[in-house]
Amino acid sequence: MAGVVLKDIRKAYGQVKVIHGIDLEIRQGEFVVFVGPSGCGKSTLLRMIAGLETITGGEMYIDGQLVNEVPPSKRGIAMVFQSYALYPHMTVYDNMAFGMRIAKENKAEIDRRVRAAADILQLTPYLDRLPKALSGGQRQRVAIGRAICRDPKVFLFDEPLSNLDAALRVATRIEIAKLNESMPDTTMIYVTHDQVEAMTLADRIVVLSAGRIEQVGTPLDLYERPHNLFVARFIGSPAMNILPVTITETGETTTVSFGGGKAVRVPIRTDASERGKSASFGVRPEDLSVAEDGDFLFEGRISLVEALGEVTLLYIEGLSDHEPLIAKFPGIWSGRKGDTVRLTASPHKLHLFDADGHTYRT
Repeated sequence: MAGVVLKDIRKAYGQVKVIHGIDLEIRQGEFVVFVGPSGCGKSTLLRMIAGLETITGGEMYIDGQLVNEVPPSKRGIAMVFQSYALYPHMTVYDNMAFGMRIAKENKAEIDRRVRAAADILQLTPYLDRLPKALSGGQRQRVAIGRAICRDPKVFLFDEPLSNLDAALRVATRIEIAKLNESMPDTTMIYVTHDQVEAMTLADRIVVLSAGRIEQVGTPLDLYERPHNLFVARFIGSPAMNILPVTITETGETTTVSFGGGKAVRVPIRTDASERGKSASFGVRPEDLSVAEDGDFLFEGRISLVEALGEVTLLYIEGLSDHEPLIAKFPGIWSGRKGDTVRLTASPHKLHLFDADGHTYRT
């Protein structure tokens, strides 16, 4: 199996530049997920790795081999698309075997690989069925099985669960996680817009925006230590609360003031040159709790309560001129619309970003 190395990879369609100098090393056996908003370039980057899009500039290596001019069929990759792309007149067995038959593999090897893949994906009882007799999740597993049969160096997944309903997405995501565990030396690159898929499947996440990498790290790194406002807002659901503040005191800890004059001390070091500057204060909804005493961060009126059973979301107004603050509490919460609530959070759960949107380091 192999790793993938991208060096200053660029992509342009005529004068329109869409990928701007991507540098990334994906190690052998890693499960790496590309995430980002629509149009950020994640699928384009994946298709460039697959060879389905030409590379405008830079160098790409798979298993140590420069593959810029290597056709897709010679790169040692297998790709699973959004659509299942199964042949409707072929059985599950024949769909999974088709690529190997085209490559003129011997029958015994084809049979061995198909049955091994079917066993991994729990498809053995369905090998004689046509795709129309399968559920959506089963069809997607057949598409994954077809990729496994090719015995590739690298697996590429382009939003493979986006066409499934919620229940099937969960079930198929679990199957992909099990597949990854059963093939620990296989490199997998996965594109999704779904944070749950990214956080639960990835060894590392690559956050993309406008054709550039914003941050690369483990799921918890991105969640707990975002490098900038874009990552802070993108990772997490609901998104991190961001409020404008002014830095009033600096040193080993930093004091910031909100529009209403309330001051909060944050355990983040800043130097004296930052005093008086505008900044952005961040706290995640799930890190907020009701203040039990007189010491609190925020006070506001509840404008909306969303009781979801497992969690309750409170939308709180009166803290800024922008969108309401969101608090996320486990289980059922007894508050009602119109109530005034005071909220607090652990100092180590607070974030501070400079005027350019970059985080201040602790």
